[in-house]
Amino acid sequence: MSSFQNSMSSSSNPSFDERRWVINIRRTLEAELEDDNEIPVSIFNVPKTLLSSDPDSYTPQLVAIGPYHYWRPELYEMERYKIAAAKRTQKKLLNNLQFEDLVEQLTRLEPKIRACYHKLLDFNNETLVWMMAIDASFLLEFLQIYAMKEGKLLTRVSSRMAHLVDYAGRKSAHNAILRDIMMLENQIPLFVLRKMLEVQSASLEPADELLLSMLTGLCKELSPFKMMNGLLKIQVSETSHLLDCLYDMLVPKLQTRTTSEITEFEDQNEGMKGKEGSSEDPGYVQQLLGMIWNLLSKLNKGPIRLIKKILLSKLVKVIFKLPWTVLSKLPGFSILKQPVEYFFSNDEGKEDTRSEDESDKPPLVEEITIPSVSELSNSGVRFKPTTGNILTITFDAKTFTFYLPTVSLDVNTEVILRNLVAFEASNASGPLVFTRYTELMNGIIDTEEDVKLLREKGIILNHLKSDQEAADLWNGMSKSIRLTKVPFLDKAIHEVNKYHNGRWNIKAKNMMKSYVFGSWKILTFLAAILLLLMMALQAFCSVYSCSRVFHINTSD
Repeated sequence: MSSFQNSMSSSSNPSFDERRWVINIRRTLEAELEDDNEIPVSIFNVPKTLLSSDPDSYTPQLVAIGPYHYWRPELYEMERYKIAAAKRTQKKLLNNLQFEDLVEQLTRLEPKIRACYHKLLDFNNETLVWMMAIDASFLLEFLQIYAMKEGKLLTRVSSRMAHLVDYAGRKSAHNAILRDIMMLENQIPLFVLRKMLEVQSASLEPADELLLSMLTGLCKELSPFKMMNGLLKIQVSETSHLLDCLYDMLVPKLQTRTTSEITEFEDQNEGMKGKEGSSEDPGYVQQLLGMIWNLLSKLNKGPIRLIKKILLSKLVKVIFKLPWTVLSKLPGFSILKQPVEYFFSNDEGKEDTRSEDESDKPPLVEEITIPSVSELSNSGVRFKPTTGNILTITFDAKTFTFYLPTVSLDVNTEVILRNLVAFEASNASGPLVFTRYTELMNGIIDTEEDVKLLREKGIILNHLKSDQEAADLWNGMSKSIRLTKVPFLDKAIHEVNKYHNGRWNIKAKNMMKSYVFGSWKILTFLAAILLLLMMALQAFCSVYSCSRVFHINTSD
């Protein structure tokens, strides 16, 4: 049996070296890593549910940074540029240091480097450290153009890299590298870059200052919120890698805000308790009858006169004076109970029937739905851009204004958004704030007409080929790892839905869709009423002369 298992294991993976595996495990267990608990995993594999939706957005296409994609043959041609960057790094070293001396410095960080990766790295120590040194050299040379933009570095891009790196960012290769270095699986720890710059500088302080300028320029270039005021300051010592740096700059911390928002919701729930029975008030029945009578009173010709006589009869008057609770139980009226109550119901207490315990539960799929921009615009909602981050998303119920941050879309945006969502799903323990934002944009954008409306309002700065391409971008981001609640975003979504669904024309449309066209009972009831009216009219005309009563001229 054991021999069968051995043959099966070897046949399933013929390149598997059992002895090498044992050596690597032994070396890993014997390595003493100080403060191991303070080094959280920060570089993950993309979750399969996200990877399956669009593999190219998570897989580097030009350059591999770090161990996950290092040995892919189609990316290996960039190695010559990496080695050339390592040579130029060696020339910048102070005190006649060699590149091997820099590698030696990184060797001391090797256990710490391994601890950052979610996946077990099947490399020996020397291979991993050299890989980090060469990749970091290439990455720092590429990032120096962003330090130039920040005014912290005045050197020219090397001639060998000139066709790849573009100061203005117009070259396709430049954008391809930008997308690759921001992918979740294509990261190296930021402390490797710090150590590389520290060896090249006199001390850690100027190294951190230079690295900070690089990261600030890079994040400004890649941030989808181009108009954002007051970018959050980057803490170099607390940032894990480039993608984490961009995420920290874009996504606000919600510890204090979450508590206040939950408290606010609880206060609202306490104040709204006891309003469940508002739909039992028979006043809305009189409203309906009053509307019908006002409409009929303006008409006094033909069959309308007969209908008015029927409505003014003593039997009908007695029936309409009955309370709605009794009237709704009569034959025929019971079918109309649901649509009538829906049409005149008050939505304000709709959310208040939920228990307090549900405030922390993940939402259902139905709860994240929201009308499209076109539908909201037709119902009276106005859209206005803000110059802030996601925290500025609000809905003003008094002015019916939906405030959204200005977002810029270009050739790099989709990859950046998808990898930010993947990183948040893998790393965040609390609410998935950025994921919730993409779900909101996915919900309100269905067609190119929605993109056009947001573009005209200044909320979307579209640098893609067409509005349809921008709509496809948002609609393609429908996959998420788990549903989550973000109080301030859910509050805005709830208030928008509350306003939209409270409009009379929307209520009438939803009622017709749900209770008329979607219910065979209602259709049967209406058909029966129509048939009775036609039979009554036929009987009336057989006794009286309809042409004389309805003033119809039958002469040729």
